[in-house]
Order: sequence, then C-alpha cells, then structure tokens
Amino acid sequence: MPARFVFAVTQPGAERPLKNEIARAYPQLRFGFSRPGFVTFRTPAEITPGRELELRSIFARTWGYSLGKVADGDDTELARAAWRLVGEQAPAERFRALHVWARERPVPGDEGYDGAAEALAATIGELLAQHQPEPARRPSVNTVAAAGDLVLDCILVERAEWWLGWHRTGSPETRWPGGVPPIAVPQRLISRAYLKIVEALEWSELPIAPGDRCVEIGSAPGGSCMALLERGLEVIGVDPAEMDPAVLEHPRFTHVRARAKDAKRSVFRDCRWLVMDANVAPAYTLDTLDGVLTRGGARPEGLVLTLKLTHPALAERLPALSARLRGYGYRRVRMRQLAFNRREVCAVVTERT
Repeated sequence: MPARFVFAVTQPGAERPLKNEIARAYPQLRFGFSRPGFVTFRTPAEITPGRELELRSIFARTWGYSLGKVADGDDTELARAAWRLVGEQAPAERFRALHVWARERPVPGDEGYDGAAEALAATIGELLAQHQPEPARRPSVNTVAAAGDLVLDCILVERAEWWLGWHRTGSPETRWPGGVPPIAVPQRLISRAYLKIVEALEWSELPIAPGDRCVEIGSAPGGSCMALLERGLEVIGVDPAEMDPAVLEHPRFTHVRARAKDAKRSVFRDCRWLVMDANVAPAYTLDTLDGVLTRGGARPEGLVLTLKLTHPALAERLPALSARLRGYGYRRVRMRQLAFNRREVCAVVTERT
C-alpha cells in the first residue's frame, strides 16, 4: 500500500510541539492538514510503509498511513463510502482490527468526562463492521490488537468527516484504539496519578514484580502509590503533605512525611524503582533527582518521571533533559505524552550503565 500522507493523533493543544518535533526528526515530511488533536504530513513521494518511515514521537499518541477521508452524509452513507475508499486504496489487505475514535476524545479523569465519545466511536465502529463488503473478513472493533496486526483506523475529525488510515501494530500504544489504553478506573479514584502510572507501566512494559521496593517522590494524595500497591510492590511515599487514608492503612506502604531533600538518604538506597510526579518545573524535578541519585547514592533500576511543561517552550528542551537523565548513569530514556497526561510528558529511564 504506497502512501503519500501519514497522520498523527496528539493531545489537543500539542499540535505545535508535534509539528516542531517532526520537522526536526523527519525533515522529508511536510505539514499537510491540522485540527485540534489531528495532524497530517505529506511525504515527498510515495513510500513503502514500514520500510522508509518509522515515526517515533513524544507527542504523537498514535500514527499511521492515511487513505483519505469521507464526508457529508449520514452515518450509513459514510460507512459505505469508507469501504469504497478502502477498496480503492488497499484492495488486497485484510485488516484484523478496526479502531475508531474521535480526535478530541476525553478520557476518564477529565472534567466533564461522560463516555459519550467512546459510545459514539463504538456505534460507528459496529456500523462500519456491518458494512464490510466481505463479512468473512470483518475485523474486531475497538479491541486491543495483537502485535503484528494490520489495523484499519477511522478518526472522527468531525461528526460527518471521517479520516481513514491504517497501521501495523508493534509496541503497546500501537495496539490501543487511538493510542489510549483501556484502563479499568477504580470506583473511588484517589487522584489522576493512578491512571498516569498505570498507563506508564503498560506503555513502557517495565519488569516490575510483586515485592519490588518503589519510592515515590511527591506521592500525596496517593493515586500512583495505590496503583503500585495493587501490583504487589512495597511502596515508600516521600511527601510532606497528607496521604489518602486508604493508602496509609495499606500494610506495604510507608509514609516519609518530608521533602525529598530532607529525607534520609537510606530511604532511597535500596529501591528498585523511583517514581516522581511533582507539580514543579522539569529543572526542579531533575535537581531533586540529582540529590537522590548523585549525592544520595541511590541506584534504582528504573525511573518513571512526570515532566511538567509549565511553559510551551519547555517542549523544545526535552532532548536536553533526556541527555541530562542519561548522565545519571542510564542508557535508555523514553518519553511520551501519555493519554492521561495533561501539559506534561512521561519519561521512563532504564538500563543502568
């Protein structure tokens, strides 16, 4: 399937950092079309997908190769038009999964979240599946795809404007519809940090195991700690603020009620994992790490950090921050703006030197 355009889905408001990132890393791509949360790029010539391009991006929630769009009709007319377009552009391909989502999709934990976007996507997904010209080749709808699957993407850019594309799955985020993991939200959500750490762990595939010791800096009120405790970890929360009672009462949780710089260095020394999600600028986050990792002697196997983009210009500083993190004695730094992030990105740091 030769392609002339690629699409990328991002957090609404992160289009400019995405475009700047693509311009630096992939100068052969030219900006094409944009709406909040959805951007396309033109390739210089038809490319063979999977051979000449592998889009790696902090701000792209997911990406794929564009087939074009269908617009201006009712849902049934659009579904039929969508399959005609697929038949013209990719007649021989068998898509094992169909992922449908709205470009400005709210996620659980957002203010005003009501599930309407997911319900609409599910309805349109089922309608598309019903109108598949060959019922024997009907794909699964909005399920987590298997590694290596060919996925047909349908992005609801507007209510009656659907963009079609496709991608081959690989890493975890490429298997999730729209790059958003299907997380089971607890009935009582202590804080959104719960959702962020769960997504970070699923995306990064960190080899955490029951019994591992993890220290979280900036742990209050305890959403992230609860998610880690549910996975069987021994958790130490370092924060002068109060923790949620459900976390405090957990037998595998210890609260060090102090700022990280005031806590005893022994608190950090034997941890396997270090987590930090503090509402401060990235420079302060890394200064705190410097005290723990350099002067404090801690050598965790991996770090999971939230870097707040307190100013838009900080997005341009992420490569420098990545280099500084490697300077603490790690070979691999991965960054991603998670679906459950806001004006922030997640950094996962592993492979000690």
